Amino acid sequence: MHAGSFSTMPSLSEAFLSHPVHLHHKLPDLNSLQELPDTYAWTQHDDDHHHTSYPNSNPFPAVGESTVPVIDLNDPNATKLIGHACKSWGVFQVVNHGVPMSLFNEIQRVGQALFSLPLHHKLKAARSPDGVSGYGRARISSFFPKLMWSECFTIFESPLEHFLQLWPQDHSKYCDIVVQYEEAMRKLAGKLMCLVLASLGISNKDLKWAGPRGEFNEACAALHLNSYPSCPDPDRAMGLAPHTDSTLLTILYQNNISGLQVLREGAGWVTVPPTPGGLVVNMGDLLHILSNGLYRSVLHRVLVNRTQQRFSVAYLYGPPANVQISPHVKLIGPSRPALYRPVTWNEYLGTKAKHFNKALSLVQLCASINSLPQNHSVQVG
Repeated sequence: MHAGSFSTMPSLSEAFLSHPVHLHHKLPDLNSLQELPDTYAWTQHDDDHHHTSYPNSNPFPAVGESTVPVIDLNDPNATKLIGHACKSWGVFQVVNHGVPMSLFNEIQRVGQALFSLPLHHKLKAARSPDGVSGYGRARISSFFPKLMWSECFTIFESPLEHFLQLWPQDHSKYCDIVVQYEEAMRKLAGKLMCLVLASLGISNKDLKWAGPRGEFNEACAALHLNSYPSCPDPDRAMGLAPHTDSTLLTILYQNNISGLQVLREGAGWVTVPPTPGGLVVNMGDLLHILSNGLYRSVLHRVLVNRTQQRFSVAYLYGPPANVQISPHVKLIGPSRPALYRPVTWNEYLGTKAKHFNKALSLVQLCASINSLPQNHSVQVG
């Protein structure tokens, strides 16, 4: 293990620990089920009442393109393209991002080794009822009446403790891959943050916690490994229910199996197809707040299929847990007052743990919103 690689993260895990959500802890072996149990059978009603409110002086931009933008980070216009994607989609894919394909192959090897273990073996590294790291269900499970056809493994600090339980002999090679992957994502996340901020007209120097060279060394992060096994009745199952992320941004690697969808006004649910060597970047709630509502925190979900296992790795990236995030001063003016009050990631996680996709609306500054010339509170879901 590389000492200190995960040293910025304990405050984030403490934030999650201080805001537990109650999950169903009886985990079945999804790979062994020949029929879809009723507890996993979704109807439209099961997910259509979890909305996200976006106070904004402008409604959703009109739908032009019908596919999520793919942006080449070597493109001289990358900053402008990212700004357009954030405003109109809240999500984009990046290529030529500098992370070698071999590292994606390696992290997928870790995931396959982990999720293919017998259930009783995986449960050796299960999250405790009040814990946040290890094997288990998606954290959002408690907000929905039905269960999701997926399993996940969350890493906050070092994976060493859990990997020792799973692979007493071989843990070090798996740990090394996770550390390398996390380091690559941390560097890329810092680069993406600089580009996203630049597209808003904000420089690194405008954010105290960005660091002198925009390296964002104090940022917090977590890693989620996700498995969506093949499903006997995929049309009635849900891999991951509709939600927004609490992050600044999330970087997602998905293997070559489709399933991720994002919600676009006027277009409904749009599939984000796997792009060879590409990564999905989606805006989270804190970036929506920082941008004063200009950039959308995208509602997304994951569907499953009958024949293939889908695997993904999400890198959840945010500010230091106790740094206050608020609409940036450069994005506030007489015609656009601040739409949100300042909030730390720690505090916001608490709001999200209680109110889920309604959390954004609970940190709105109602007086400011009501003073807008045109008030549009867009319900997404």
